Amino acid sequence: MGAYLFLLIAVLSRLMLAATPHPEWFNFTAVGGMLLYFGARRSWREMLAPLAVLMAADYFLTVSVYHYGFQWASYIPTWTWYVAAMVLGQILLRSKTTLARVAAGALLGPTSFFLISNYAVWAGGAMYPRTLGGLGACLVAALPFYRNDLIATALVAGVAFGAPVLVRRFNTSHAAVAEAGH
Repeated sequence: MGAYLFLLIAVLSRLMLAATPHPEWFNFTAVGGMLLYFGARRSWREMLAPLAVLMAADYFLTVSVYHYGFQWASYIPTWTWYVAAMVLGQILLRSKTTLARVAAGALLGPTSFFLISNYAVWAGGAMYPRTLGGLGACLVAALPFYRNDLIATALVAGVAFGAPVLVRRFNTSHAAVAEAGH
């Protein structure tokens, strides 16, 4: 149930962010943290649901909010990354969830998206020259988005993986206090 709640939050955060004016520092969504959590807590078959929902959100945002023509090929790097982020959650966090592993996922997820998506923009577009300098300019221009993605992923993953631990610890200590009082 928790994974689907995070999926809903991720999609709503993307829709709200796209539909409303906001300062650059507020430009972050719950997608990366949700994908890590979904991968860690759901089966391979169940990973099709968030993939389909995020693909539909990408289509909706492109056509209805940004008013561009939809070109599915330009989304292949993003959709591939969605799957890769869930796989990262499975590999890194399924068998053992520790603070270090969550922190690694919160760093690796946004970093891999930053590198994949910006390489795709540089290689497949006309915005930057196809030189090493052009790639560098593309990466530098995307640093504010990377920073925000790191923060958002760390916050969402921290809540997703940390809240159950805190609840268990609270319940255990609360039960111990109640037992000691009797």
